[in-house]
Amino acid sequence: MAQVTKSTMIGELLQIDQNIAPILLNIGMHCLGCPSSQMETIEEAAMVHGIDPDALVNEINDFLVKDLA
Repeated sequence: MAQVTKSTMIGELLQIDQNIAPILLNIGMHCLGCPSSQMETIEEAAMVHGIDPDALVNEINDFLVKDLA
């Protein structure tokens, strides 16, 4: 089962499961297609958008458990 960490790159995250995009869009990460965002970690992206990186990682991992089951 896929699990992500704060150091997972946004580009890698979207390759794991494209269905994660709405979660990121809903918290204000509207630049998912930008080349620079692809090389940001979840932690970096969360901090730029004022989101707790640990809470975001937990939300993503909970989603992955349900979506990839």
